[in-house]
Amino acid sequence: MKITLIRGDITEQQVDAVVNAANSSLLGGGGVDGAIHRKGGPEILDECRKLRASHYGGGLPTGQAVATTGGLLPAEWVIHTVGPVYSAAEDRSAQLASCYRESLRVADDLGVESIAFPAVSAGVYGWPMQDAARIAVGTVRATPTKVTDARFVLFSTDAYAAFEHALGTP
Repeated sequence: MKITLIRGDITEQQVDAVVNAANSSLLGGGGVDGAIHRKGGPEILDECRKLRASHYGGGLPTGQAVATTGGLLPAEWVIHTVGPVYSAAEDRSAQLASCYRESLRVADDLGVESIAFPAVSAGVYGWPMQDAARIAVGTVRATPTKVTDARFVLFSTDAYAAFEHALGTP
């Protein structure tokens, strides 16, 4: 698998699927979640509502992933995953790693070859960026998948630098 870093807007990626750092309600929010829902249009929210009504009434569990249409996005699919809120008192790194593994599992189920990830949990959920990058890159590298093109699309210079360090590129 080829892993690349891009500084930019995940909603503009020409990939088969983008990963959404969703909240458990699946009904939209801020950050990446809000941007994907705004740019992708109402189809995404409609499918999220149907998934919530039929399978996830209590919300999508942390570390799990589910797919919807990409709506008006260039990507055909949005893979929604719920990252853990960071806690210095409790190690939740296995849940964060699960977000990436489960997203790749869903991608394989859909026949996805190219995927774009944000820095899950590193925004409003407070995960320290260096640690989030280490977990994300390590998990994607270690997860068996049919995906051939994995991108980390990072909005800030600091996030890009953290992922660059985790990837081991100068």
